[in-house]
Amino acid sequence: MGNKHIETAYSIQDIIKTALAEDIGPGDITTMAALDRNAEGSAEIIAKEDIIVAGILIAEAVFKTIDAKIEFKALAEDGDNVRKGAIIAAVSGRISAILTGERVALNFLQRLSGIATLTSRFVNNVKGFKVKILDTRKTTPGLRILEKYAVRMGGGFNHRFGLCDGVLIKDNHIAVVGGIAEAVERARENTPKNLLIEVEVKNLNEVKEALIAGADVIMLDNMKPSVMKQAVKIIGKTALIEASGGVNLKNIMAIAKTGVDFISAGALTHSARAVDISLEVRQEVRGYRKR
Repeated sequence: MGNKHIETAYSIQDIIKTALAEDIGPGDITTMAALDRNAEGSAEIIAKEDIIVAGILIAEAVFKTIDAKIEFKALAEDGDNVRKGAIIAAVSGRISAILTGERVALNFLQRLSGIATLTSRFVNNVKGFKVKILDTRKTTPGLRILEKYAVRMGGGFNHRFGLCDGVLIKDNHIAVVGGIAEAVERARENTPKNLLIEVEVKNLNEVKEALIAGADVIMLDNMKPSVMKQAVKIIGKTALIEASGGVNLKNIMAIAKTGVDFISAGALTHSARAVDISLEVRQEVRGYRKR
């Protein structure tokens, strides 16, 4: 749990450049046709609903990738809880550059703030319980590093970043190998000793198998809270316990009450709604010549 991210293998700048290339293509023909290229002005980025902010620095990087001279003033930090109507950033410089970068900057901000906002709701629903809310690998391809960051800004924690930084033996691994004991034994023989071995189980019999096999973490997959409670009693302090599968805002408190250590929810990333954030140009545009 909380494994190190392999962030050095990924370039956030490359993600930004890819997003800009996708949106702009050969050029922003509307802005180039209708605006004076050197006219200057400013704009505000405004929260249109109550949100947890995530992605401010990404938005700044978007604008400065288009024009390094753009001035970006963050008025809120990632992780801040801001109210509807709050100005979260001010942008000034060439207005053509601001408008060209508007959609990509907002796409990142809306998506990441949406994940942070939803995560905070999950976290708030289990306040008072000694349980951590984890994300999963159910992320948008190519955006995992950003989406897992947004989960942290919402008060959650990261599960594995990828397949290479943790051992999680799932049902299909068990089916191929022929059993939990065999899968765990193979994992012990072929991975570094400092890595925890996590095993996914679906019923109480598999819980007992995982315990006998010496699993370090036992994932209770798609179990009803009543069954989870029995599993927690069987496992005791012998292994860490994670609940997963079908977790939502309605049932998360009932799951937390069972006494599990972690609750992982794919919904944090795969079902987060993009929040409403807009960019509004101020009136004082300088150097614009009316025809």
